[in-house]
Amino acid sequence: MIGSEVKRISIPITGMSCAACARRVEKALSGTDGVSAVNVNFAAEKAVVEYDPACVRMGELAGIVEDSGYGVASRKTGFEVTGMSCANCVGRVERALGDVPGALEVNVNLATEKATIEYVEGVAEIGDFERAVEDAGYGVATVGAENEESSRNPREREYRVLKRDLMVAAVLTALVFAGSLPHMLGFMVPAPVAWLNLGLLVLATPVQFWAGRRFYRGAWSALKHGSADMNTLVVVGTSAAYLYSAAATLAPGLFDGRGGVYFDTSALIITLILLGRFLEKRARNRMGDAIKRLAGLGARTARLLKNDEEVDVPVEDVEVGDVVVVRPGEKVPVDGVVLAGESAVDEAMISGEPIPVDKKAGDEVIGATINTTGSFRFEATKVGKDTVLFRIMEMVEEAQGSKAPIQRLADKISGVFVPVVMAVALVTFLVWFLFGPEPAFTLALLNFVAVLIIACPCAMGLATPTSIMVGTGKGAESGILIKGGEALESAHELTTIVLDKTGTLTNGEPELTDVVATNGLSKDALLRLVASAERGSEHPLGEAIIRGAKDRGLDLPEAESFRAVSGHGIQAQVEGRQVMVGTGRFLAESGVDEDGLSSRIEDLARVGKTPMLVAVDGETAGLVAVADTIRKESREAVEMLRRMGLEVAMITGDNRRAAEFIASELDIDRVLAEVLPEDKAAEIERLQKEGKVVGMVGDGINDAPALARADVGIAIGTGTDVAMEAADLTLISGDVRGVARAIELSKATVRNIKQNLFWAFAYNVALIPVAAGILYPLFTDGGVPEILQPFLGEYGFLNPVLAAAAMALSSVTVVGNALRLRRKEIR
Repeated sequence: MIGSEVKRISIPITGMSCAACARRVEKALSGTDGVSAVNVNFAAEKAVVEYDPACVRMGELAGIVEDSGYGVASRKTGFEVTGMSCANCVGRVERALGDVPGALEVNVNLATEKATIEYVEGVAEIGDFERAVEDAGYGVATVGAENEESSRNPREREYRVLKRDLMVAAVLTALVFAGSLPHMLGFMVPAPVAWLNLGLLVLATPVQFWAGRRFYRGAWSALKHGSADMNTLVVVGTSAAYLYSAAATLAPGLFDGRGGVYFDTSALIITLILLGRFLEKRARNRMGDAIKRLAGLGARTARLLKNDEEVDVPVEDVEVGDVVVVRPGEKVPVDGVVLAGESAVDEAMISGEPIPVDKKAGDEVIGATINTTGSFRFEATKVGKDTVLFRIMEMVEEAQGSKAPIQRLADKISGVFVPVVMAVALVTFLVWFLFGPEPAFTLALLNFVAVLIIACPCAMGLATPTSIMVGTGKGAESGILIKGGEALESAHELTTIVLDKTGTLTNGEPELTDVVATNGLSKDALLRLVASAERGSEHPLGEAIIRGAKDRGLDLPEAESFRAVSGHGIQAQVEGRQVMVGTGRFLAESGVDEDGLSSRIEDLARVGKTPMLVAVDGETAGLVAVADTIRKESREAVEMLRRMGLEVAMITGDNRRAAEFIASELDIDRVLAEVLPEDKAAEIERLQKEGKVVGMVGDGINDAPALARADVGIAIGTGTDVAMEAADLTLISGDVRGVARAIELSKATVRNIKQNLFWAFAYNVALIPVAAGILYPLFTDGGVPEILQPFLGEYGFLNPVLAAAAMALSSVTVVGNALRLRRKEIR
């Protein structure tokens, strides 16, 4: 049924190629409950939809369009949200943002204090979302990786204000506490009690309403939107103690002169909660160190070569195509390709690998890495937001703002937590007031306040995002980029790792492996002739032979009369000698036989090598073989995965015989051979149907569908951008041992999350009943043991001040536990 409030929006549609596409989209949207009218314009590439937001949300409409095979033009934005204190605040902000027409996906993170929104272009603007947050009672500050320094200003200002308020509240509370000692210890003071109470009222009032103003603002904002949060608990609890004490001070006749005052309770509670928030905020600020460190890696200036002169300019002024000069000890300012010179570049800050990487003409260099020995010139290919460093910062920031599936439980509980606690507090008050011993009202009031104050939804709200934030930051420092909390959580559940062979387990390019010489030629003499003949070839196998000859220090003369026969071989004249290199059929067509080398050819082919026969002056002279060799770290990588109890499989398009040889060399359990690129995703799906949780590791464009299909896709950072985009994790260094490190990090993070959730829930479950007075019956006869009286008083009641201290400590404990991940060594 269509509701009364029908909205009309224009959705930009992508992927339509004809009028039939428009009709298909229109039909799909028209059949949706809550949609009253649809008109899709193919020329304008837009769908005008009238719908009832109470029945269907914008995200659902976008999903229907995507299920039809088309897309919705969308953008992502993010900004900092100030004033949030617990999971209820997060829920309120998310609802406010989700109600903005055009919002597709909303994610608000308490630990980072950031909101990330995906929305439909043209339907909503960033200002709409900022106003929605402000209308919900919170503050807004735009953020971005490129302006990280300025984006921290609101947070730093809030931190300074909190520190000032805490210091003032602490001084006043100390005075209130000193003035309350006569009440607590029962000794007389020279001044009348009424004057003493009035002095306490004067000291406690600024603590309650000035230092505690943030709690009142938060509670009022929640009340306006018909909800309650942690601020509500603090305000109701402290206000009850303060107002009761104020009434007993200003109108003692209402209580027959027997009303006690609890200004020390209300003031101490507010001060302790402020202290908890201060410590929590300081710890949370440390969680962003990974982003700050990454931002600080970049060079500030670049030395450009212009008109044969070197000119120093700010790195922001470097443009694509500029020639940059880098000297020993300097940072590479932007990404590029080496034009001239040789050096070793320390890439540890990007890849996590400690050994400098040799660079020569044609090699890529990454901005923010450090040149160690030589000088070189390179052409800038990526600058500003397109550099690897900036992309890493964006990925880390987005991952730190994401939510893990495990957080959904905490969010659901937090949504009903505060109302339940308020109900428990009210029942506690009524039970003690109606059925408790004298002084019944005082005991009822103190237990009521203790229940409200000890409840801590904040700890539950912080349990998951703090660990995700530290874990993703730790990953970035170790050369592991994690797209989000879901990937970080899922990685620890993997049972099977599928490794693509080419470029992942192997080097990804052919190398010369064997030289077999016959008919009196030495190996070097044969290789010199073959490599010289191949100088005219552009085939990768020929280039591998040339590299192999040069690595052996052989000088290669120019070849004459070069001729290549595609798919068969080459023929050339080298220093007056006729050289032929290729298949047996190619040589046989010229009357040259294999001359007893057939068994050797079969042996080489069996282990995945490519043998090529060589003839010199019409006579068989031997053979050369090339192969894509196994990376030196691959064996260790497979061993690490097997030690973790994982099944390791290899997937390749190679023939089964060659694939099984590589697998046996690496001690791999399972081989998926002769798999076409388009069938890799189907192989992953087949493994999943066997009940396995599959991680796919690859580096090429043809791996992208399989990476996306796997439960966790892991891209090798030396591979293509397409693979990195499809993957959930990226190993920047290209070292396949990083797969095991990523899984280890995932396990450590999930373990940390579970610890946080356990303590957050256990704290509330255990201490709320204690605050309600459940221990009282245990001590009615013998009284509370002396050792427990500082905590439970004479009758087994939890002092509200201690409740406030415990509540503040719970949030600090959760954040502190998350920070322990920073010390975790990822080997």
